[in-house]
Amino acid sequence: MSTHKASLECRHISLAYGATPVLRDVNLKIEPGEFFALLGPSGSGKSTLLRLIAGFNQHQSGELLVDGQDISGVPPHRRGVGMVFQNYALWPHMTVWDNVAFGLVERRESRDAIRRKVGAALALVGLQDYGQRRPGQLSGGQQQRVALARTIVIEPKLLLLDEPLSNLDKHLRVQMRDELKNLQRTLGLTTIFVTHDQEEAMTTADRMAVLDQGILQQVGTAAGLYDEPRNRFVAGFVGTANLLEGTVTALDGQTLCFDAQGLGRLTLPAPAQPPALGAATLAFRPHQMHITAAGAAGDAARVWLDGRVESAEFLGEFSRYRVRVGEVALICDQPHDAGVVMFEPGAAVRLGIAPSQARYLSA
Repeated sequence: MSTHKASLECRHISLAYGATPVLRDVNLKIEPGEFFALLGPSGSGKSTLLRLIAGFNQHQSGELLVDGQDISGVPPHRRGVGMVFQNYALWPHMTVWDNVAFGLVERRESRDAIRRKVGAALALVGLQDYGQRRPGQLSGGQQQRVALARTIVIEPKLLLLDEPLSNLDKHLRVQMRDELKNLQRTLGLTTIFVTHDQEEAMTTADRMAVLDQGILQQVGTAAGLYDEPRNRFVAGFVGTANLLEGTVTALDGQTLCFDAQGLGRLTLPAPAQPPALGAATLAFRPHQMHITAAGAAGDAARVWLDGRVESAEFLGEFSRYRVRVGEVALICDQPHDAGVVMFEPGAAVRLGIAPSQARYLSA
C-alpha cells in the first residue's frame, strides 16, 4: 500500500461563527510522516481545526498548505485527506468488505485493484477474516479497525482521527493506542488526531499542540510540554501541577525571593535563567515533592514547608496527598512500597520542594 508523506502548515488561520471567534491566528507546521495530536478541553477549537483541514468548514483568514500548496478552496473529496470519525460512521447494512471498498468503488477503480487494496487494508488492521460480517457483529475495537481500513485504503496524504479512542473502554483504549501507533509507523502516514485525553496524546504523538479558547498555547513533544510549560494553562492541562501565585520580589546571583499568596515568602536558589521581577506563577509537579513526618530532618537541597494532610488516596503505584500549607492546598505524590504506612488525614507533615524542578511562569 503506497503512501505519500505530506506536510501540513497553518498560517494565521482564523475562524469565527458570527461574532464568536473559534480559532485565533493559528500558526502550526506538521512534518511529513509525523503523528501529531491536537490536545485541549471541550470548546478549545481542536475539532474545528481538524474539520477545517478536512474541508468541512472554512476559515475566514489565513492559509492552509499541504506540501506547500494552499488548499483553502479545494473541496473535501479532492484534498487527499482521510478522516475517521468519533462514531466510526460505518454503514450497518453493508459487509465489512463493502464498507472498506466504498471509496474505491466511488472512484471507479477496477475490480482487481479493489480486491487487492481492500485485502491489503483488512490485513493491515488484522481483519482479513471478517470481510463478510456486518458492523453490528463486531466489537467496538473491530469497528474502529474497519473505519481505519476504509480510510487508509484510499491512500490519503493525511489521516485525520477525531477522538479515535473515546468510545472504547480503558483496557481496549490502551490496546488500540498501541495498534494505531504501529499502523501509523508501518504506513509512515502523516496523521493528526484530536483528543482531550492528555495520556492518550502523551503516549502516542510525536508532538502535540495544546489549544485553549481557539488559541494555540504551545507546540512540542510530550516531555517538552510537561517539563517546560510556557504558561499556567499548559502546566495545568498537560499532567497535574501545583501552581502558586505570587511575586518575584528579589533576585541576586544565588537566590530568589518568591512571595507566594496565602503561603508566605520562599527563598529559593536562582535558576540558570531567572524570571523577571514581578508577578509570576511557581509551578511544580506532585511527584517532585517529598513528604515526611513533622519534625523529621529533611534533605538540605529541598525547600521545606510545614503542613497538615487534608486527604490521602492510595492509587496503587503511588499515594496522593492533599496537604494544607497556610491558605494553600498542595498535591504531593509518593511512590508506594509494600509495608509503607500512609499518613492519615489530619497528620502534621513537611513537604520538600526540589527547586531545580520548579518552573516560573509569567501567565
